[in-house]
Amino acid sequence: MFKKFIMSALLSTAITTPALSHSFDGVEDAIQYRKAAFGLMAHNFGEMAAMLKGKKPMDKVIFAQRANNVAALAQLPHEGFIEGSDKGETDVLAKIWKNKSDFDDKMKALQISANQLAKVSQLDDIKAIKKAFGATGKNCKSCHKSYKQRN
Repeated sequence: MFKKFIMSALLSTAITTPALSHSFDGVEDAIQYRKAAFGLMAHNFGEMAAMLKGKKPMDKVIFAQRANNVAALAQLPHEGFIEGSDKGETDVLAKIWKNKSDFDDKMKALQISANQLAKVSQLDDIKAIKKAFGATGKNCKSCHKSYKQRN
């Protein structure tokens, strides 16, 4: 029941995200919001990677659930990139706002590939699943390479 509630909340948030844009109580609030979304995405993505690499047993139901979570979560962080949120406790580079359309395109590509991964995860085609997983990971890395400080 709790899982259904969480997914319902995530989906309703994803659907209403544009209407909530810029509803943060300052830059730090926006940073924490996107960090939370990215952290949950990373956890779910890592669990799927472990299954695909054989480090954890492949469980189709759990894999599909994780893929659905990533697809829903991928809709959230974009609104947390408000002007000036490259300052504070973040690894974001200020050049996001100098090249906003490229950043927006990269975020959209992540959302599209995550949605495709969720769709493909319902199939019994491990080759298609691995391809969709790789595309989603590639889109994550593309944005990190361009807009995240190296640690």
